[in-house]
Amino acid sequence: MISLEWMPPLMFGGLVIFMLIGFPVAFSLMAAGLFFSVIAMSEGFFGIAFLQAIPQRIFGSVLANDLLLAIPFFTFMGAILERCGLAEEMLDSMGQLFGRVRGGLGYSVIIVGFILGAITGTVAAQVIAMAMISLPVMMRYGYNMRYSTGVLAASGTITQLVPPSLVLIVLADQLKTQSGSADVGSMYLGAWGPSILQIALFALYTFFLSRIRPDYLPPVPESDLTLKGWALWKKCLMGIIPSAVLIFLVLGTIMTGIATPTESGAMGAMGGLLLAWLRRASIPNLSGLIKQSYQNTMRITAMVVFILIGSTCFSVVFQGVDGGRWVEELFSNLPGGWIGFLIVVNLFVFFLAFFLDFFEIAFIVVPMLAPVAVKLLSPVLLESMNGNPQAAASAALVWFGVMLCVNMQTSFMHPPFGFALFYLRGVAPKEVKSSDIYWGALPWVALQLVMVVLVMAFPAMVTTFLDKPAAVVQSQDFNFTGTDENKPEQANKVDEDAPVTFQLDKPGK
Repeated sequence: MISLEWMPPLMFGGLVIFMLIGFPVAFSLMAAGLFFSVIAMSEGFFGIAFLQAIPQRIFGSVLANDLLLAIPFFTFMGAILERCGLAEEMLDSMGQLFGRVRGGLGYSVIIVGFILGAITGTVAAQVIAMAMISLPVMMRYGYNMRYSTGVLAASGTITQLVPPSLVLIVLADQLKTQSGSADVGSMYLGAWGPSILQIALFALYTFFLSRIRPDYLPPVPESDLTLKGWALWKKCLMGIIPSAVLIFLVLGTIMTGIATPTESGAMGAMGGLLLAWLRRASIPNLSGLIKQSYQNTMRITAMVVFILIGSTCFSVVFQGVDGGRWVEELFSNLPGGWIGFLIVVNLFVFFLAFFLDFFEIAFIVVPMLAPVAVKLLSPVLLESMNGNPQAAASAALVWFGVMLCVNMQTSFMHPPFGFALFYLRGVAPKEVKSSDIYWGALPWVALQLVMVVLVMAFPAMVTTFLDKPAAVVQSQDFNFTGTDENKPEQANKVDEDAPVTFQLDKPGK
């Protein structure tokens, strides 16, 4: 006889066992969900009719979700842009522009990483492209190996935070509760402050290192700087202007309300194709590039859909055994209130990132934590949102989502599954030691964790640009606790894309 209170932790333990056996994550989620559904039905926690919610949610909330259509569009755009030669041109021109100062090649990698992050949205594309171009140049001019590998990996992972990041789209889809939701436009607006500050931290670290250890980051000899004056600026603008146009097509249309995320993704994909066609003279095989981009998009989209289906199966059964209530009680009763909650959650996500990638974390963990985040974080933002509780609830989810996004950057940077390090190892010359790649990543992981602390301590850097509607009428008490007392009638009308919750009749009642 298994008590209901033990089922949620047993489900988590079972999921870990399935993954340790070697099952892919998507199938581990399905297997754990179905396995424990049999146990739950045998114990009388719910009947077989309850499992009808699984296909209903798969076809109603996953496969019919228009927002998720943005993922293949942005993936296709990034796959096109990673091979069209734009990165090479920008790195070369920026290297010439900043090469005269100590650490100039590092600054150029950071700036180009930020610009590419705003138009590609894929870590693999940036790390591979920038490493193949910049690492040999940095080695030639005597840059410290650990700094060189670290700055290349870190500048590639910034794409996870800079809009139009796929992570932000996925988090916006998962951060939905009955109290509020985080839309893609708000997530993009909230991410701009942390992403710019992240780049500033990287540049500041480079500046201090160039002063403390000038031999680590020498300037490029004047004789090797072949471009000067207008010719240099012209080459810089040839890379920046097309990028700026594409950024407006993707981000400007969302933030101005002209297009939905899916429509802007489609425009970005068309813009990427147009840019590749304009640069066709420097692309040996344009049709082959487009074919490879389609194949890459198909693989990533199929992976995301299967993980979503698996996580839906797991989450429905988890809710059926009162898993949501268990998670809420576990995290709501932590010492330190909302500060203790954020510290524990960020540590939890940081260590999960050693073994899971951001898709898996977003689909498994985030929907469970979202209701707790609304309950604990909304009161913190209530005053800054003009006393409007609905706006505070949505802003709390945006703040929470951006914070997790900053945290999940580290999943690409630390062992054993730091994919940015794997990409770097795959394209780095043989003389680059693996130890230099791993040790070189540590200072940048520390900078990313500093960024997590800053976002936690100063929510205004996320919420400043969000809409702040006027306060609601005082008689409309808003409920942050999840109880039914004083809940307005319209709060019972749940959006069809919101996570499904179930009220179970316990045995013996």
